[in-house]
Amino acid sequence: MLGGILAAASLLVLAPNAYAQVESGTWTTWSPSYNVQQVGCGSVSGSTFQLTCSSSSGEQRAERRYVTYTGGTHQFEGYFKINSMGGSRISLKQTFGGSGPYFLLAVESGGRLYSVEGGATISSGATVGTTVRVNTVNQVGTSHRTYINGSLKNTVSSPSGSYYDKLGAYRTSSGQGPISVTWSNIKFWTK
Repeated sequence: MLGGILAAASLLVLAPNAYAQVESGTWTTWSPSYNVQQVGCGSVSGSTFQLTCSSSSGEQRAERRYVTYTGGTHQFEGYFKINSMGGSRISLKQTFGGSGPYFLLAVESGGRLYSVEGGATISSGATVGTTVRVNTVNQVGTSHRTYINGSLKNTVSSPSGSYYDKLGAYRTSSGQGPISVTWSNIKFWTK
């Protein structure tokens, strides 16, 4: 009997939380549509995004671009795992606002996650084979918050306007591939 209880308890510890969103309040599930973008040596196969070249010039992109939203509070959650990385300074998750990039979460070859706008370190440990959970909460007109593995790591102001989310692999202006990254358990909520 005790063995059965211990086995059941271990399954509960290992089972991922189906509603792992951050921040309290009543969140409503949202299922936005998206378009796949493949430019240069960018390639998308299901949930795996690759930049297959080491070019440090030109546009290199393999991404999903989700639909635009205006107003309210929007939360993104996803898990990424870098399968291989011969390059550095690749954007993995983006929040666009207005006419261009607003918040870009990128990775360097050593596993440092950083904000492309300003270069602030967000977290470390995003190494090949490690799964990392990312949550972004955009409270339009107030603030944009980034969580890594459930911990708040970055807050910036969020002007009023229209926004959209992107994920995948995108060569920053100072970066280069190659990289292969798989995103999983992508979820969105609003409130």
